[in-house]
Amino acid sequence: MLEPAEWEFWDTWMRAQRLLARELDRGLQRDCGISKAEFSVLMTLTGPMRVGELADALAWEKSRVAHLLTRMENRGLVARTEDGATGRRTGIELTAEGRRTAESAVRAHGANIRRLVLDRLTPDQAAAIRAWSEQLTGQS
Repeated sequence: MLEPAEWEFWDTWMRAQRLLARELDRGLQRDCGISKAEFSVLMTLTGPMRVGELADALAWEKSRVAHLLTRMENRGLVARTEDGATGRRTGIELTAEGRRTAESAVRAHGANIRRLVLDRLTPDQAAAIRAWSEQLTGQS
């Protein structure tokens, strides 16, 4: 059973996470006109990939990725690639507009991360959060 102070910590942590996620998502939409999901695709799609490979890399369902890619293709951010032997559209890649959007989004998202998170932490606080996060994700 958690003590009252532990529940307060948990509640504060969860509210902070929701606030940060919401503000970072809004920043991507406001500054770049893309969603968090689209940002994830732009950052993961570093070269031509099959849709299934992209879904695996994102740890998303293939149907979710396919639906998102259709929207992104309609906006000119990605293009389908064809298998030379069969002529089937089997892959996906960033367009020039997708690359420009990705570059812009990295700058804008980085600035928002700095403003909302990094500028508000001391180096010791940042190190403690990083160590804790690495422990939780099994990286340490």
